[in-house]
Amino acid sequence: MVVIVMGVSGAGKSTIANRLAHELDWEFVDADSFHSPANVAKMQAGVPLDDADRAPWLQSLRLKIENSISGNNNLILACLALKRSYREQLGAGLDVKIVYLKGTFAVLQKRLTQRTGHFMTEQLLASQFESLEEPLDAIQVNIDRSVAEIVAEIRSQLGLG
Repeated sequence: MVVIVMGVSGAGKSTIANRLAHELDWEFVDADSFHSPANVAKMQAGVPLDDADRAPWLQSLRLKIENSISGNNNLILACLALKRSYREQLGAGLDVKIVYLKGTFAVLQKRLTQRTGHFMTEQLLASQFESLEEPLDAIQVNIDRSVAEIVAEIRSQLGLG
């Protein structure tokens, strides 16, 4: 099984996905590590990525997902996956579950101001909220709780108690 933990920056995707993978003894992958140097440079400069920038990134992630499934390897992927079309590219026709970490702009903005060493700016966060198409078919988890509580809820809803 592949689980994509999605949401805007600051929602805790990497933290939650990494903890979930650790508890389940599954592979963890952060989708940010699949970005090209050019994409990283754009984001560091405060320039939002467009669909053309994301296309090769999504293809690489899809290949990783397909390889995990064909190899019977369970995978937890932390990924923005803001648009429905991105989620469809990543998981269409595959055994992929989506977990949406949901939070308000104010909460996420506060979290981002407390982060060090990350390229996300308030302008990029606003751009992500504008692009966000909330998934209707995902496990939806509010981020206003502890990591342990969020992970426990995800495990329960996935039937991986």
